[in-house]
Amino acid sequence: MKKNNIIIREIEQKDNAQIEQVIRDCFVEYNLPLTGTAYEDPETKQLFEAYTNKNESYFVISNNDVVLGGAGLKPLPGLETTVCELQKMYFSSKIRGLGLGKQLFQKCLDQAKRLGYKQVYIETIKELQAAVHIYESFGFKHLDKPMGETGHFSCGIWMVKEI
Repeated sequence: MKKNNIIIREIEQKDNAQIEQVIRDCFVEYNLPLTGTAYEDPETKQLFEAYTNKNESYFVISNNDVVLGGAGLKPLPGLETTVCELQKMYFSSKIRGLGLGKQLFQKCLDQAKRLGYKQVYIETIKELQAAVHIYESFGFKHLDKPMGETGHFSCGIWMVKEI
């Protein structure tokens, strides 16, 4: 895959089905729990519509209009004014290892700062150790318990970063 054809851009409505498939494929590939995760989250089917408020963003990685990954930011329920949650960050196996995850991650952190957040919160699962390593390399610190009220009870790793 040619890296020079790949762009990171804001999600469009036409991207919904493709990013939903990327997310669902990751759950199957990594044999992740389906309940209490983004897999069964109703927003996963319509991410464009789910990120329309002024303090939210969702970005996709696209190669010639083929969506290969994405990540979003939303206020963390229960702590909406100062903390956002990095959500639904998943990538197709076709683009892993190209450094695009780090680029998208940085774009999300920059956007969180622009939106006025003071902290970025992440929940993930132990099977996604490569993601945890990336979060740690960006300065995220582990927490002993979850923040806010996400409803993702299958996630057992909680991390936060001051921005």
